[in-house]
Amino acid sequence: MTNYRYRTYQYETSPRKLEPDYIPIKNPNIKKKSSTVSKKQQQIKHKAQLKTHIKAILYVFIIFAALFVISYRNSLINESFNENENLKTKLAAIQKDNEQLRVNLENNLNLTNIEKLAEKKLGMQKLDNSQKVYVTLDKKDYVEQASEEVIIDENESWIDKILNMLLGK
Repeated sequence: MTNYRYRTYQYETSPRKLEPDYIPIKNPNIKKKSSTVSKKQQQIKHKAQLKTHIKAILYVFIIFAALFVISYRNSLINESFNENENLKTKLAAIQKDNEQLRVNLENNLNLTNIEKLAEKKLGMQKLDNSQKVYVTLDKKDYVEQASEEVIIDENESWIDKILNMLLGK
């Protein structure tokens, strides 16, 4: 017997799909065969995967915390460095001002400037001969010598004290 489907002309370019002679009937009541892994083993496997995920998250958190601490430490170092530089610039400015003030003092402390300042601001005048008073002093020395003899009590050992007593020193 010839089959009808082989005798007809096919207009498409793709080949015709062959239908199987036997079509299996799927029963929804039948459960698929589970693998040989039991529920306890699946729970253990799930817990192990959960632990690895928690470890990974913990490692990421630790790395993040370490990087945060390092960046915070670097920011503190930068702040102290900037403060140090600011203090150095202030010190340089103060030293420059001190040098200028010292130079001004040295320039103003000469004798002619002092005399002009005394005459103008304080109204002072130079002495003339009528204002000078001469005092004559005796040639005697007014320094008195100590009448008592100063004894220096050194920390002597008891052997030295006995020797000094015997020798009469």
